[in-house]
Amino acid sequence: MKEESPMEQTLEEKIRASLESKNKLAPKAENKISRESKESFIQTPKNPLIHCENFSFFYGATQSLYDIHFSMPEKQVTAIIGPSGCGKSTLLRSINRMNDLIDFVAHAGDIKIGSQSIHDSELEVTELRKRIGMVFQKSNPFPKSIYENVIYGLRMAGQNKRSALDEAVETSLKAAALWEEVKDRLQQSALGLSGGQMQRLCIARAIANRPEILLMDEPCSALDPIATAKIEELIYELKKDYTIVIVTHNMQQAARVSDWTAFFFMGRLIEFDGTKKMFMSPTKKQTEEYITGRFG
Repeated sequence: MKEESPMEQTLEEKIRASLESKNKLAPKAENKISRESKESFIQTPKNPLIHCENFSFFYGATQSLYDIHFSMPEKQVTAIIGPSGCGKSTLLRSINRMNDLIDFVAHAGDIKIGSQSIHDSELEVTELRKRIGMVFQKSNPFPKSIYENVIYGLRMAGQNKRSALDEAVETSLKAAALWEEVKDRLQQSALGLSGGQMQRLCIARAIANRPEILLMDEPCSALDPIATAKIEELIYELKKDYTIVIVTHNMQQAARVSDWTAFFFMGRLIEFDGTKKMFMSPTKKQTEEYITGRFG
């Protein structure tokens, strides 16, 4: 067995100490959440699918999320907003356990999809990620053909039947509003597409496995207004079939595309409510100040 270095041991000890401290305080945290929920700063939507249950997250000894407790609804769009460094992307990557790929991370509390914990020891991470597609801030098509990009996940899963792959390509590209633009050049390199087309291709690739949930981390931040409008229209259509969680710095975008909005600040959930209510009459003064541009 590899012997741990003193630095690694010290860091792990710090993580352990942080978690032990957190567990001691957990009942108090739950009571706090309960009290503040009565003040209506966290609303519970109908048909919730994703449940964050007093979820905290640590990068080494540094805590980045504190007792996040709320539920996101099925087949609707939830926007997560807040200034840089507030934990938005950390939470998003926690939902499909992408943070597992980082050394020296730890969590407390839980996240559930329906009634199943994503940290269940019997749940394969690969199976979880089939249920949860992800689209990143910067489009990342593979240096392959458009066709091969879309079916990459299916091939990795062992699907090689040509008719099934052809159907998946057409269905996914149509769902991503890209089929008419690329149907005559499916064997050409995906790297020849425009920025907006590349991002829609990545969306097609994410939904080719037919996930339940689609996570989007700033999907329009690198796009021009025309391409952004197409992605936003696409999000509106996709929510008929998928539960969507989007991280965005763009307040107008959150207002346009989402049904629910969560406002984060310094690793804490400040307010969660229907988007219209949140933007028109937020409960918390801090939320109002952020939405109106007084800080952030």
